[in-house]
Amino acid sequence: MMIIWCRVRTAWSGRGGDEGMSTSEYAMGTIAACAFAAVLYKVVTSEVVSTALQSTIGKALDVPF
Repeated sequence: MMIIWCRVRTAWSGRGGDEGMSTSEYAMGTIAACAFAAVLYKVVTSEVVSTALQSTIGKALDVPF
């Protein structure tokens, strides 16, 4: 009876005996993370963002205490 209950519970949860990611899924995740990092790097190092950060830091340093 316990074996049947375990199989029913596994079927209901949507998980079979295959758990975790395969090598191809890890590769696709790594490629996606690298692409996102490249885009984020380009945005952060752009002239507009650099100027805005310098302006914000300059205003913060000019505040009297």
